[in-house]
Amino acid sequence: MNSYSGKNILITGGLGFIGSNLARALLSQGANVTLVDSLIPQYGGNIFNIHDICDDVTVNICDVRDSFAMEHLIQGKDYLFNLAGQTSHLDSMEDPQTDLDINAAAHLSILDTCRKENPDIKIVFASTRQLYGKPDYLPVDEKHPTHPVDVNGINKLAGEQYHLLYNSVYNLRACALRLTNTYGPRMRVKDARQTFLGIWIRLLIEKKPIKVFGDGLQLRDFNYVDDCVKALLLAGTKDDANGKVYNLGSTEVIGLKDLAKLMISLGLDGNYELVPFPPERKSIDIGDYYSDFSLITNELGWLPTIKLRNGLKQTLDYYVTNHSHYWSE
Repeated sequence: MNSYSGKNILITGGLGFIGSNLARALLSQGANVTLVDSLIPQYGGNIFNIHDICDDVTVNICDVRDSFAMEHLIQGKDYLFNLAGQTSHLDSMEDPQTDLDINAAAHLSILDTCRKENPDIKIVFASTRQLYGKPDYLPVDEKHPTHPVDVNGINKLAGEQYHLLYNSVYNLRACALRLTNTYGPRMRVKDARQTFLGIWIRLLIEKKPIKVFGDGLQLRDFNYVDDCVKALLLAGTKDDANGKVYNLGSTEVIGLKDLAKLMISLGLDGNYELVPFPPERKSIDIGDYYSDFSLITNELGWLPTIKLRNGLKQTLDYYVTNHSHYWSE
């Protein structure tokens, strides 16, 4: 039996990378899906992300900062997947107030609206490993101290904590997943605002060198978007998750230089070059990072299944075919 069959779902950031992939999975289970997205150009929303399912979902173009619209949209929903956010670390340093408004204040407003208008809703919040900052130890588990290195991380931490607070004080069922580097079809690739992997894909397809900052030895873990979606779906249906945070991660850990080599080996002619860190990036770089995700495995049964090589190949194939919908030549 599909857990979401016949359920009414609201996805904020629904025209973005993870939201549009999540929508497909929910439709396959027979859910009624409403997508909310501002389609602000510098963020990740892209109407092409739902071109093949547009007749099967309800789309509302509005900003999560619009409390009146959100009050209307939240009513009658069984689940809220709260994925909307400003993801650029550099943008958060240059325009901290907007980052605060989107990544913290808007979520507090949404939670309070849920408390008043729909207290039975279940909420899954997409948090980030960026909360941890530069790791004190590896792999990073959920007990690791949080010391964000930029405004974005601080505001995402506040947004996460609001969800846990409303769970504990008001019994509003909510949990958070701390996502690591997520990649796959439908992510923003025109620039590095969403993930450095996006701009690497664009450079590779355009036959330009991939720029790897520093010595390229920085370690990272990656999740293919389908694995991320599975974690979100599990967290939504499991009440054992309420009030908790879970790391996502991978058993495959790779240095960035080796990642560039792997991407080049997948069939597109290309090369990479090591370049010095721009000062504005060096000051907020976290060094090595990879997660201990054993808690979500033990409690919810989640494990990543898509190998990095296979996921990268599927991602590159998608953009070779569809790149005209993601950046202008």
